Amino acid sequence: MNKKTGRIGLCFLSFCGLIALDQWTKYLSVIYLKDKTPFVILNGVFELRYLENTGAAFGMLKGHHVIFYIVAAAVFVAAAYVIVRLPSEKKYLPLILCAVLIASGAVGNVIDRVLHHYVIDFLYFKLIDFPIFNVADCYVTVSTGALLVLLLFGFYSDEDLELLKPKRKESKI
Repeated sequence: MNKKTGRIGLCFLSFCGLIALDQWTKYLSVIYLKDKTPFVILNGVFELRYLENTGAAFGMLKGHHVIFYIVAAAVFVAAAYVIVRLPSEKKYLPLILCAVLIASGAVGNVIDRVLHHYVIDFLYFKLIDFPIFNVADCYVTVSTGALLVLLLFGFYSDEDLELLKPKRKESKI
C-alpha cells in the first residue's frame, strides 16, 4: 500500500469514527434528554437541552429536505476531491483534516434527516442564547473557521493550492 492510499484509508476511518461519535451523542441525548428538563452543566451558561430541528442552521429552511441532501452531497464530493487530490505532505494535513471534519458533519446531520426527518440538537449556550446545536455542527463550524483562517491568512500559497485545480487536457491541433 502506498502512502496516498494509506492516508485516504485513514481519512475514511476518521470520517466513520467522527460520524459514529456524532450519532452516539445524539442517541444519548434521546435517551437522557428527550421529554426531560435541560441538564445544566454550568448554571446560566451552558446546558444540554433536547431539540428536534427540521430546518438548517439556526432553524432556517424548515421543510426543504431536498436542499439539505443536495448541499450535503456537494460538500461530501468536494471534501473527497480535496482529500484525494492533495499530496501526503505534512503541510496539507490541516486542509485534509478540515475536509474530513466538514464531510463528517454534513453526513452526520443527513443521517438524522433520513432516519428522523429532523436533526437532533442538544448543546445550548444559555448565556448568549445561542441556537441549540450538535456535535456534527461543531465539526462543520470549527473546521470551516479553521479553513478560512488557513486560506485567508496565507498559510497556503496559490502554488500550494494549484493541486486542487482540475487538470485540463491539452488539445492536439
